[in-house]
Amino acid sequence: MRLIIIGSMASGKSTVGKKLSKKLGLDFFDIDNEIEKRAGAKISWIFDVEGEEKFRDREYEAFSNLTTNGNCVISTGGGVVLREENRELLNKGTVIYLEISIQTQLERTINDQDRPLLYGVDKEKTLRKIAEVRNPIYETYSDITIKETNDPNEAVDLIVAKLKK
Repeated sequence: MRLIIIGSMASGKSTVGKKLSKKLGLDFFDIDNEIEKRAGAKISWIFDVEGEEKFRDREYEAFSNLTTNGNCVISTGGGVVLREENRELLNKGTVIYLEISIQTQLERTINDQDRPLLYGVDKEKTLRKIAEVRNPIYETYSDITIKETNDPNEAVDLIVAKLKK
């Protein structure tokens, strides 16, 4: 079983992914962590120095490598769905989409300095623009959609229940 978690930034992909993997006895991988490990640098640094395009190249490489693992949960970055080759990799697992409102994203990212796409911009306007592009893609590629919840354990229980169906 390979579970792939997608969704907007701050939707809880990493938190839910870790808890889900623990509950199901699966390995857990976070694409952003894998990129940082390989690069020896923070995502924000990669964005600043190399640019988004190079980051997306690194993201594809990490995602491609991770999808060779069986019995795991993979937490993706919010923008993973932007590239066609990444969308093809989604077919290698059961895709779980964590929905989140713009309001909740704003609340969760208010003091966050690790989100390069939100530096020095109108956060709400930027999040709305991102959602406009990405949300339809998340919906198209997901096998399971979990409506926003503020309790990661509840999200995990909902996922497990849906996987059993």
